[in-house]
Amino acid sequence: MLRLWQVISKSKPKQKNMQQKLLPTLGLLFFFFISYAQPQPVGHLTVFSDEGDRFFLVLNGERQNDKGQTNMRVEDLNQPQYSAKIIFEDQTLGEISKTLWLTDGNGALMDVTYKIKRDKNGKPKLGALPFSAVPVRQGFVAPSNVYVVHYGVPVTTTMVVQPTTTVTQTTTTQTTGETVGANVNVGGVNMNVTINDPLLNTNVTTTHTTTTTTTNQNTVVKEQPVPVGCNGTYPMNSSDFSSALSTVKNQGFDETRLKTAKQIAGGNCLSANQIAEICKVFGFEETKLDFAKFAFDHCTEPKNYFKINNVFGFSSSVDDLTDYISEKQ
Repeated sequence: MLRLWQVISKSKPKQKNMQQKLLPTLGLLFFFFISYAQPQPVGHLTVFSDEGDRFFLVLNGERQNDKGQTNMRVEDLNQPQYSAKIIFEDQTLGEISKTLWLTDGNGALMDVTYKIKRDKNGKPKLGALPFSAVPVRQGFVAPSNVYVVHYGVPVTTTMVVQPTTTVTQTTTTQTTGETVGANVNVGGVNMNVTINDPLLNTNVTTTHTTTTTTTNQNTVVKEQPVPVGCNGTYPMNSSDFSSALSTVKNQGFDETRLKTAKQIAGGNCLSANQIAEICKVFGFEETKLDFAKFAFDHCTEPKNYFKINNVFGFSSSVDDLTDYISEKQ
């Protein structure tokens, strides 16, 4: 584009009118080129309980964790605000509903942290302002005690039904009596004597215990589907991906970076954002396109593959990738 303007500038004076017509067009094209090449910004959200209360986090109606957590982080959020609901594992603590903001005063997405603390009555509250807000750092690895999820990756929730045992007791009462007869000869006179022994006429109580055991097999209920791409496996976690990205960056040439990136993608599953981050490492458009095509089969969210388009500097590369994906589907 710069070369084109230099050629036009050296043209004869009679071409001034043409320059005046082309200038606004070139400026508009340059604006769209710069805007199109910029990656989509994302923010991150961390919520933790100061008292260690376990909770479930819901953002815009989507539940982010299937097990109660005390400190969790949601990455790759692309909206300035989210409607949040915090449901505590201990139901006596109630729930918290609040709108959480992820931007600074200039509208830039941030890495924001909110703290849950209890008031003087022991009821959990979420601060009106973030506990902290810092610029987003590339390649950030969360501490091991923080539960990390990527927004948009489905959560699978399981419910196990435990075996139950029922015991039934039956009591039966039986009455038995005993009569003793004797033939006695007294002075040549035979006498028949019948004796009812009260000790032998007793109530006998017999207790029969019947045990009925009903066993229900463990039942797994999936509330949300697992990722459809890459054999339904979740993408690399933040720590592993950060190491993998550093390995690619440390290679000296684009050709070596490409081979390393393909090795990583071939043995793991990646999210669309992770693939885009790897593409940004390459210096040549052709290399970015090569890897983007290769990584499509290893993406956990093929429906969001449009995010890769932002890494290209030319629309022809976007068209090429789109045609490639259309042929595979």
